[in-house]
Amino acid sequence: MDTIDLEQWLAAAPRPLAELLRQLAGACARIARTVTRGAPEVLASEADASMRAALAGFPHVAGWASGPQCRATVSPEHGSGGAYLVMFEPLDGAAELAGNGPLGSVFSVLPHLFRGTPASDAAFMQPGRRLLAAGYALYGPQTVLVLSIGQGVHVFTLDGEDRSEAGRWRLTRTAVQVPAASTDFAIDFAMQRFWEKPVQRYVGECLAGSTGPRGRDFAMGWTTSLAAEVHRIVGRGGVFLAPRDCKPPYRPGPLRLMVEAAPMAWLMEQAGAGATNGTSALLDLVPDALHQKVPVILGSRDEVERITAYHADPSENVSWQLFKTRSLFVPSRL
Repeated sequence: MDTIDLEQWLAAAPRPLAELLRQLAGACARIARTVTRGAPEVLASEADASMRAALAGFPHVAGWASGPQCRATVSPEHGSGGAYLVMFEPLDGAAELAGNGPLGSVFSVLPHLFRGTPASDAAFMQPGRRLLAAGYALYGPQTVLVLSIGQGVHVFTLDGEDRSEAGRWRLTRTAVQVPAASTDFAIDFAMQRFWEKPVQRYVGECLAGSTGPRGRDFAMGWTTSLAAEVHRIVGRGGVFLAPRDCKPPYRPGPLRLMVEAAPMAWLMEQAGAGATNGTSALLDLVPDALHQKVPVILGSRDEVERITAYHADPSENVSWQLFKTRSLFVPSRL
């Protein structure tokens, strides 16, 4: 039996949305061919240009917003009549390019609720619950496209032998479900001293391993590519934490809600996982700025629920002693 490809799979989607997703998938295929060329800043610019070119003449897109751009772009021809708004991060993980780290692209689609008026920044101020589609591409020896249109999460692999400009994406996994329990977690440990108490407690218990309150060993990792972290969770479960911190200057969170957090949260919930800022579901947050930043905790549902419960009682201190008589996180009392 022949493998289903993206073109066939999209036949079940509304035609304008299917056409839009073909455009985005084609842009990702073009980016995949260029990831080994150029300096990081050049590649990031090329990736952004590929995404923007895929949307510029598309009649159903009223406007788009990207990570590198300060303001939303209104389609010169379809800014009032287009049905969709698109958000994207063209080259996620670009900071790791010099070290040959993983790279990806993240995108999502919202409805244009004010058709008849140009798609200003205000038109994008919608909660993630209203997303119509979201996905990411992860570039590497095998380039994958992970996609949802609200009917589960599906994984496509770019056919390396296909030479067409838009590429051919073959369906390789269907109806992905993230395991509810996991022993993997990812967090930037260099920021440990700035974490809030609930995160300190969670990480401390994980690091305590089989001799600690969790009663089992955990594995820890970290990369600056959000797409790579989410793909690890899609593959085997786990939890990713990019928490709020108290490092000056203060910021409400490390990741952008609209172009990074919301699309990944949509994918996680579609795959049976969880996604929160610590206190609220990420998909329920209504942005008040185009590039508003938020804390992000997403992945295996049991772990996300545990971390959320710890945030519900922020006065609880870390008491589990990791290093004999002295905690890693709390000064010992003499």
